[in-house]
Amino acid sequence: MTEEFKKGDKVKWNTSQGETTGEVKKKLTSSTEIKGHHVAASQENPEYLVESDKTGKQAAHKPDALEKIEE
Repeated sequence: MTEEFKKGDKVKWNTSQGETTGEVKKKLTSSTEIKGHHVAASQENPEYLVESDKTGKQAAHKPDALEKIEE
């Protein structure tokens, strides 16, 4: 089963530049636009708005692309 994340969770994910870390800002459960990109999130297929520790930029990620970091 896919992991559930909550606001404030520290997570990591892979990018074209390698692994990066950040913080979950919120769970997206409806279609939305982020920086001109359509995010097709829904109750059945949520995505998470994550802010990168390195750049401070926010992006949406599917739950299976994220891994929780134990602090």
